Amino acid sequence: MLLSGKNGIQSAFDEELQHFLYGKECLLDELPFSRELIKKHVRLGMITLRLGVETIEKGIVPIQIGSKKWVCRRCGNTDPGEFGTVSCSQCRKRCVYCRHCLNMGVVRSCSRLATWSGPEPIREERPWRDAKRICTWEGTLSDQQKMAADRLDQSLSSGQSFLIWAVCGSGKTEIVFPAVEHALRRGERVVLATPRTDVVRELYPRFQNAFPKVPVSALHAGSENQVPDAPLVISTAHQLIRFSHYFDRVFIDEVDAFPYHFDPMLEYAVRKAAKEGAPFAFLTATPPPNLKNAYLSGRLNGVKIARRFHGHPLPEPKAWWIGNWKKSMKQGIVPQSFMKWVKQKSSHQVQLFIFVSSVSLLRELTELLQREGLGHVAGVHAEDPDRHAKVAFFREGKIRILVTTTILERGVTVPGAEAAVFGADDPIFNESALVQIAGRVGRSERRPNGEVILFHNGRTLEMVRAQRHIKQMNEEGGL
Repeated sequence: MLLSGKNGIQSAFDEELQHFLYGKECLLDELPFSRELIKKHVRLGMITLRLGVETIEKGIVPIQIGSKKWVCRRCGNTDPGEFGTVSCSQCRKRCVYCRHCLNMGVVRSCSRLATWSGPEPIREERPWRDAKRICTWEGTLSDQQKMAADRLDQSLSSGQSFLIWAVCGSGKTEIVFPAVEHALRRGERVVLATPRTDVVRELYPRFQNAFPKVPVSALHAGSENQVPDAPLVISTAHQLIRFSHYFDRVFIDEVDAFPYHFDPMLEYAVRKAAKEGAPFAFLTATPPPNLKNAYLSGRLNGVKIARRFHGHPLPEPKAWWIGNWKKSMKQGIVPQSFMKWVKQKSSHQVQLFIFVSSVSLLRELTELLQREGLGHVAGVHAEDPDRHAKVAFFREGKIRILVTTTILERGVTVPGAEAAVFGADDPIFNESALVQIAGRVGRSERRPNGEVILFHNGRTLEMVRAQRHIKQMNEEGGL
């Protein structure tokens, strides 16, 4: 029920404000409504306001930072180095502001964050609710996938979180379809959060095709597929910072990936976006220690899937020594054994992912490979303005060799592609990254095999762990 005027006639502005703010958290200055209307809703308990930045101990905002411990109530930041002071034009005092979420607009110690605390908006007719079947995916789950899907749905339906620890290429996306369908039929709001834009772009059309009658919204920087009030949302974790107690079920894909696993703000954003008591589903091939330990100790429900959907083994990476590759690259020379492998694959029209440790190395190696006349070679990294177009061209076969940073270590599927890690001894390539890179290969049922080569100047413990990890999973899968 919404607010009514003296004559019992509901104000259209009240309803518009309710829909705008429900499930969101906005700076008061961002609300496109009159202050009088907002104050009326605050007095009636329909809108809750709280400080944007405050001290952890008392919630009292002093003028000077001093030794106080601060917290940003929008992003959860508590790092002292991520706060600053500024002469504020709003309150005419010296305010503390948060640098960590500055790209979303300035939040200061005098700022107010607004959330809707009134009744939930009356939803429009949703034809998929209570329908017998709304998922039109026509594939077939294997017995192991079906077991995992049933256990996931049962656990989430009972309000308990769940871990799907499954090898790359096991069909994790398809496994979650039944649980998503069940939630949508019950009229719940569902979000699948992932750390990276590339994964959102990969998953969005798959969920659209699987649930054609359900509005699906894709949230990432520059997204053109945002649907207001969509019951099914595919989003980067960054975009969820503006939500507050909105989603009934939360699926976190690649929970161990950078930057989610390394940035507390992103976990804070996802937790804040969920309704109180909402269950979480964690999906990954390489669970972080806290989730792995919780699952192995029985504190977290879950399932482990050690076999790919097509039944073939994961490609086990081979380690090839190429000498001092850093010195060679400074001299403008690509190590001979690496070049020989690349040319051999190119002669057989094999598409290649070549992973490197830095943007500078990416540019050098891409240029040297292009000089060799190996066909269409391109480099891509996180800040590349043409990144999404290049990935699309690679999927279409217009680019044959894609030199990339670890930004594409997960979430991108190109059937028949093989992979190399140039400089696998670099510290950036830890066990998780190498396992995920190996997971880019052999994902197609028609081409389930392929090589993963770790080119190095000395085997690292992380390389050994990745090889052991994959071998163990193949053994557990009976392969």
